[in-house]
Parts: sequence; structure tokens; C-alpha cells
Amino acid sequence: MRRPPLRSDRHPPPPFNAPAARRLRAALGLDPDHVARALRASYDLPYVTPALVAAWERGNASPSHPELAALAGVLWCSPGELIGRPRTLREHRMARGLAPEDVAHTVGHELHAYLRMEETGRWRGTERQTAALTRMLGLSLADVLAVTGREEHLAELLRDAVTTRWQAYVRPVSKIAPLERRLLEEVLHRLHRDYQGHMAATLSWGGGPADASDPGRDFLTHVVDHFWTAVEDGGRA
Repeated sequence: MRRPPLRSDRHPPPPFNAPAARRLRAALGLDPDHVARALRASYDLPYVTPALVAAWERGNASPSHPELAALAGVLWCSPGELIGRPRTLREHRMARGLAPEDVAHTVGHELHAYLRMEETGRWRGTERQTAALTRMLGLSLADVLAVTGREEHLAELLRDAVTTRWQAYVRPVSKIAPLERRLLEEVLHRLHRDYQGHMAATLSWGGGPADASDPGRDFLTHVVDHFWTAVEDGGRA
């Protein structure tokens, strides 16, 4: 029996939605054995066993990109229905069920150049090409920053804003996330208040400096997620 292909570190498995896979399989009246047999017979994946399918559904393993596309075929769904929140350019494309050739043609890139961007995770399109990519993949502003490699810069600015004077970071943040100024001010003010509140609450419990740093560190680690949540809430607490 052939062994499963080795996976390159350059192609990590997409975020797999295990509950969706279980739900879709059950809706079709299939069990893991049926799914495994279909993957072996119809998609040239001879190493897939019912145990592997069950491991995917339990979240103990994640299918590779080719395995996920094949599984979507067996379950009569789009690959996007089996993917959690897409983060990379490749994952967004797969979630839409698009071939790289289609995306490259639409945004105006040579295929090899586009594939290189997927490989490196560094989008190098012009403003017009980025707008075309956004429309084609249905990207939100948060998605655009993630796939164009600007999310980490946003995170750095937000960490500085919540730990110092947030007012000084309204303009720098707006250059990366072009939101309405009043909304951005409310969001940064809320994040600053929330962060300071975490730190003050921990100190009031009688913890030492090391204890006080833990909730603050966690907040800073997820500061981009807090930012977008606050944006969705309109900046309100």
C-alpha cells in the first residue's frame, strides 16, 4: 500500500472545520468507512482509512489541501464549507473553490508570480490588483491586511496604543486600516481602557508583578482580534 505523500512545511494544512465535516457526512447517511472507500477509489488516495477520516473529524489530524478538496467532492460540498476561518491567500482561494489560474488571470498576474505569492505568503500586487483580489475572494478589510502581510504591523501599533497614549496612534493605524476617524478613536480608546482594566483588576486581587503581566500579555497577544471585534461593535463597550 502506498504511504501518504509527505507534506511540505511550505504548505501547512488549511484550518479544518471538523464539526462541519461530521455534519455533512451524517446528512448524506455515510459513515467513515464509506468516505474512506470513496477517497481511495475515486480520488487516488489509497492510504486513507476510516480511522484517518475519524481522526479528521475529531480534530486530531487535518487533511492536506489535496485531501480536503477530495473530501469536499465525496461530501458534495465546496472546499470552503470544510475550512475554518481562512487566514492565508491560498486558504481564501481554496475556500472559494477557485483555481490559481483563475485568480492570477483576474488580478493580472502571471501564474508563476501568483503562485510564488501563495508560497511565500507575501502579496505584491498593485492597488488595482489588490482591489481585484478583494472583490474576487470577497475579502474583508481584516482579510486584506492578513493576506497582504500588514497584520503584524497593525498588531505592533495596537500594542503600543493600548500600553501608552492611544491618541498618538489614531493616524498611524488609519494608514493601515482606513476606517472613519471617529470610529477609530472610539475603538482605540476602548482597547486602551480594556487593557488597563485587565491590569488593574489583576493587581486588585493581590497578585505580584509576574501575576499582573499574564492577563495583559494575553490581551496583547490577541490585540488584533480585539481590534476587529471592537470595530464590528462600532467602538462601543
